Amino acid sequence: MSDSNPAPSLYAAREPVFPKRVSGKFRNLKWIIMAVTLGIYYLTPWIRWDRGPSLPDQAVLLDLANRRFYFFWIEIWPHEFYFVAGLLIMAGLGLFLFTSALGRVWCGYACPQTVWTDLYILVERWVEGDRNARLRLHRQKKWDFRKFRLRATKTILWLLIGLATGGAWVFYFADAPTLLVDLVTLNAHPIAYTTMAVLTGTTFFFGGYAREQICIYACPWPRIQAAMMDEDTLVVGYRDWRGEPRKASEEVKAGEPQGDCINCMACVNVCPVGIDIRDGQQLECITCALCIDACDDIMEKIGKPRGLIDYMAVSDETNERAGKQPVDVWKHILRPRTMLYTGLWTLVGVGLVFALFIRSDIDLTVAPVRNPTYVTLSDGSIRNTYDVRLRNKHGEARPFKLSLKGDPTMRVQIEGTPYDSVSVPADTALFQRVYIVTPKGAAASNAKATDVRIWVEDLTNGERAHKDTTFNGRGN
Repeated sequence: MSDSNPAPSLYAAREPVFPKRVSGKFRNLKWIIMAVTLGIYYLTPWIRWDRGPSLPDQAVLLDLANRRFYFFWIEIWPHEFYFVAGLLIMAGLGLFLFTSALGRVWCGYACPQTVWTDLYILVERWVEGDRNARLRLHRQKKWDFRKFRLRATKTILWLLIGLATGGAWVFYFADAPTLLVDLVTLNAHPIAYTTMAVLTGTTFFFGGYAREQICIYACPWPRIQAAMMDEDTLVVGYRDWRGEPRKASEEVKAGEPQGDCINCMACVNVCPVGIDIRDGQQLECITCALCIDACDDIMEKIGKPRGLIDYMAVSDETNERAGKQPVDVWKHILRPRTMLYTGLWTLVGVGLVFALFIRSDIDLTVAPVRNPTYVTLSDGSIRNTYDVRLRNKHGEARPFKLSLKGDPTMRVQIEGTPYDSVSVPADTALFQRVYIVTPKGAAASNAKATDVRIWVEDLTNGERAHKDTTFNGRGN
């Protein structure tokens, strides 16, 4: 191809989307969800919860230094990570359940990208005006003082939201009031400032500029959601059999009766991803339902029934086209697939609650020291050595006593002391070397290895736990 006829560019520049303000039940629901989710995110680190003098009083805390996760009255230790895994499984099943029942309802209402984008659009609308005003400002080539002032104000507010987002995140990993003072006085760890900078930048870019591009190109969920949906899934759709042909269309000009759609573009103007729902189901649609609010408002104004754009299932189309009543919405939601997801979700939840209530507040692990396997002392007695980790999950120090079940000739001794008891600090896993000794000639058999059970007892409340291990050298 000659230089005079260059190859066409395969890249299309992004056309910014300026959603129009809309009111209605779905928009109100989105406001409520946005307020609740942002309130939880920003305020949770500041909630206090008294756990005693030895433990942190922050209600929700990811204490990485001490490898603890605190959630109000619940404390998760590293060896109890299965609770976190269970919660992740529940989150996945919940996402499958809601997608199967209502399509991308998570994306449209509760996804962090959607929530923060809504907040950024709210600020943009407050500073620059509604859709038409923002369009005029965007198309204005000349940067006069007014445009500079509006853009600077919006940018500063966006950055402050991003900074608050990054700041709230780091507060989950340390005592919030203390960390706030350290951040302001520049005494915080560099990791805290780095984390805040990264989250500030990503929130600012994703919510302010990338917006729908994250949903369309970066998020994998639109590409796999089809596996969770079927013909009974309720999604936002356009009743073209009622709305077509549109006003001023070629069919209407040719004399055909006009449908209910007057081609006002209200559904397009409010869409945060800039699509036309009348073109059918599209990957870009996040099921936010703002187009329903916009269309219902227009239908009321022109005296037509609401619901030209609405939540509907593909299986309803045949009935509605034939003039029959659609299936009740609950019959779409309560079907075998959604009931299976609900059952699995409930089963995992009940299992986690059961495991939470039956877990002990004391625990131990026992590891025999293999080098040497055993030692013969000067008086002929045989000694085995064990590395024992004692866990005290209480908020105060507790005395723990070690004992053995079975042969009364065997005794337990704490290294460095002649005693079989030790004080374990509050909320601590104490590493302790322990000896088990049996006198010369006390073996009940010639076995070189004997099964033993080591018990630990909390002398404060009598709670007990045990671990099985082996004692070596008794047949010698």
